[in-house]
Amino acid sequence: MSPAEPAPRRGRPRSESADTRITDAALEVLLARGYDRFSVDEVAAQAGVAKTTLYRRWPTRDHLIVAVVARVQDEVLVEYTGDVRADLTRYLNEIADGLNRMRQAGRPASAGKQSAGLVAEVVAAAARHADVGEAVGAMFARRNTLVHTLIEQAQESGELRRDVDPVVIFDQLAGALYYRLLITGLPLDAAYVDGLVTSTLNGASAQPVPVPEAKEEPR
Repeated sequence: MSPAEPAPRRGRPRSESADTRITDAALEVLLARGYDRFSVDEVAAQAGVAKTTLYRRWPTRDHLIVAVVARVQDEVLVEYTGDVRADLTRYLNEIADGLNRMRQAGRPASAGKQSAGLVAEVVAAAARHADVGEAVGAMFARRNTLVHTLIEQAQESGELRRDVDPVVIFDQLAGALYYRLLITGLPLDAAYVDGLVTSTLNGASAQPVPVPEAKEEPR
């Protein structure tokens, strides 16, 4: 074999279809059982793969759960359409919907008390395992870069001032969502997202976004 020729790869190539089956099954089990009762055995059986196949890809259940969360995040579209307020409101509503699903993972529909649930467990897993922490950091860095680019496009179009840091703008938005989820436990709903985006963009817009007037209740 000449030096220019690549060395042959050893072992079987990784199957994308197996990856998809595993993460599909893992998401279903995670939402049904929650973190505490999440079973790798159940995921493997449901995906129709051997546990060794699963563990070759994700060495612990924490690694697998992070992969599932990353997949859910990647399904949320990030796109600038020329209306930064609408774009950020849509994006944050989809993120809030996903966080609410994670809040309810493994909990009965009748459970009324809000919980940080699975998201708090992912944060704890990132603290337990250095490589899980790196994976979580890389996941958020990759996703956040897309939103930073959206904000930069809004600056280039004249919707937002150029002297405002896109990272700071998105930190204000995302940070508020996760603070509400992890610390206060208050609802993440469309009204909160709308107020959050309006308040944040009023500090960054070339022309402030008007705050909707409260409607008076009929007497």
